[in-house]
Amino acid sequence: MRRVSRWRKSLALGALVAACVSGLPGIAQAYGPGDGQGSPPPTTSGNSDDKGTLSAGVVVYDFSKNGSGQSAGAVSSTTTWTPPACYYAPKFTPAKLKAYLEPIWEADSTGYEWDAEQRDRYVNGHPYKDFNKDKAEKGYWWDSYVTKGREGDPRALDCDKPIFWVDKGDNPPTDIENAVTPKVLAELAYNEIRVPSTKVTLAPADNTKVNLPTWAWLDGAKFKPVSVTASVPVLGISATTTAEPVSLKIDPGTTDAETYPSSGVCQISNGSIGEAYAKGKADETPPCGVKYLRSSGAGSYPLKATITWKIHWTGSDGAGGDLPDGTFGANQTVVVQEIQAVNR
Repeated sequence: MRRVSRWRKSLALGALVAACVSGLPGIAQAYGPGDGQGSPPPTTSGNSDDKGTLSAGVVVYDFSKNGSGQSAGAVSSTTTWTPPACYYAPKFTPAKLKAYLEPIWEADSTGYEWDAEQRDRYVNGHPYKDFNKDKAEKGYWWDSYVTKGREGDPRALDCDKPIFWVDKGDNPPTDIENAVTPKVLAELAYNEIRVPSTKVTLAPADNTKVNLPTWAWLDGAKFKPVSVTASVPVLGISATTTAEPVSLKIDPGTTDAETYPSSGVCQISNGSIGEAYAKGKADETPPCGVKYLRSSGAGSYPLKATITWKIHWTGSDGAGGDLPDGTFGANQTVVVQEIQAVNR
């Protein structure tokens, strides 16, 4: 089991105890549901209110060009890389951090040693003095967030750095991994990409026959590029991650089969995936499909169709590039029967 840093563990415990003791809403709000990740919902202003609450310190997503519907699903990276399970972003103004930490210290819930260390860090000038109140309009306190859907991932515990300050206009410290930048936003947007179902249309549609070429194709209208834009309004940064379909791979679900083409990979051209069967093509070889060499008996074969998506990003700072390809697949059953001969 991974060991959580003593700092993060004691601070979380202290926040819980202090919240129970004081009932301060500000503490619950600091790590509460808000946008599902940790802070209050953002506003378009990106400023703090007169109570010191940071109003736009979290990642905001634009899903207007993303895939949708019950059959849409998330892509899986074709490599060992995955989007970050946690990240750092602005969370507190000076007043808000003071309102968050002081009840913890007053409750003495983290122990004198830790209270003293935190006071020294944020109040006594080592390195911050009086919660940086003199810089209230010049920056924000940054803290960790867990990426939506990754709450149970052990890697969500990797962001265990103490709360730190970043001046407006400055980049976060280079030694803090996953502090939000356009590139990190692009990786977070990757986590939100949704693509259409990959159930293919087959001809014959219901039952196919042994040694009979079966045509396979997908509705090209569904398979267009999709994208998600992630932004942090208070920082004025954003990134758009785009996924474009490039190929369809067919796995017949048995070794007793041949695919068309032989690789089983059907290239996507101009949004077309395979070719729809039409009357009169029975003797032609399908550009995308399968031929089963053995009956499925009383059962069926689990044909799997998987789309590979090329994924790239562009950031508000002009940066951009490729991210690992993603795949999304679905199984469907195929019944294969022997051809029945009639003897007269």
